[in-house]
Amino acid sequence: MARIDLDHIRHAYGARTQKPAQYALKEVHHTFEDGGAYALLGPSGCGKTTLLNIISGLVQSSEGRILFNGRDVTPLSTQERNIAQVFQFPVIYDTMTVYDNLAFPLRNRGVAEREVDRTVREILAMIDLESWTNRKARGLTADQKQKISLGRGLVRADVNAILFDEPLTVIDPHMKWVLRSQLKQLHKRFGYTMVYVTHDQTEALTFADQVVVMFEGEIVQIGTPAELFARPEHTFVGYFIGSPGMNVLPVTLEGGTARIGTNEIQLHTAPTQAPNGTIELGIRPEFVRIGREGMPATVTKVEDVGRHRIVRAKVEGHEVAAILGEDDEIPAEPRMIFDPAGINLYADNWRVETAR
Repeated sequence: MARIDLDHIRHAYGARTQKPAQYALKEVHHTFEDGGAYALLGPSGCGKTTLLNIISGLVQSSEGRILFNGRDVTPLSTQERNIAQVFQFPVIYDTMTVYDNLAFPLRNRGVAEREVDRTVREILAMIDLESWTNRKARGLTADQKQKISLGRGLVRADVNAILFDEPLTVIDPHMKWVLRSQLKQLHKRFGYTMVYVTHDQTEALTFADQVVVMFEGEIVQIGTPAELFARPEHTFVGYFIGSPGMNVLPVTLEGGTARIGTNEIQLHTAPTQAPNGTIELGIRPEFVRIGREGMPATVTKVEDVGRHRIVRAKVEGHEVAAILGEDDEIPAEPRMIFDPAGINLYADNWRVETAR
């Protein structure tokens, strides 16, 4: 496995440009530690697949270097970088059997047949294709073919890293959960360096030790799932992580007090210095209380999602979501309180530091 250093990587498709807006991938300077499990999370078009392909060597970055264990691999091909990559759609040999598809990368490197057989059968059990061992891949369903592609990415133990580009897109929901769990177990067992691209927050948060959130071609936060939930460094992270996402409301500040219209909200701690720009308050629905005290609110919708309800309301014309228990009362004239412990402040979308 390898430590992967992204040394001031930038990329623009087409002609070289000096205009920041024309870069599909803005400057990325980060390290994926040896043996780490990382997820690149973000919406379509944010640059996550571009970054993955730059790491693998399928795309040559416009600027910057890629280093594996301190060695500059920027000019090297994918094969020379010795990585395994699993793509969004299956790439397999239709004329081979399931067994031979998985065995091919090992045989191609001269691995002893006994070791090939042991490894292939272990992977077949993991991807639940043991009963299809001797079937030609041509006749399999799309999700079965993707399981083969996934298994072929896992079959080698000598790779520097395993890269996944939304590999579970065509897999049925139950098998997605099973394979995610098995990938996690495999990582713990063998310590592979893994980088997993997805737009699905559930996949990212359940697979990765560190989640790299990308937005408009740049990394806006790297952290554990708990850190992304509790302290989003950018309003996009708050919006994208969570279901529903974080409420973001425009406010004015007066020391340790935020104002929404005529309503005052006491902050847990005041900013360390007066922020500039557009000031917003972020609070997750889990920290919004509905009762008979606080700011007047108008309930517009109540969604029953089983163990709890999502209440959508308006405060001073701004939409706010709250999460309530199944049996929690919603008064006829509801009011809202924001728990100060769950409040984050933002200036021009970036989190403002507050005193501890």
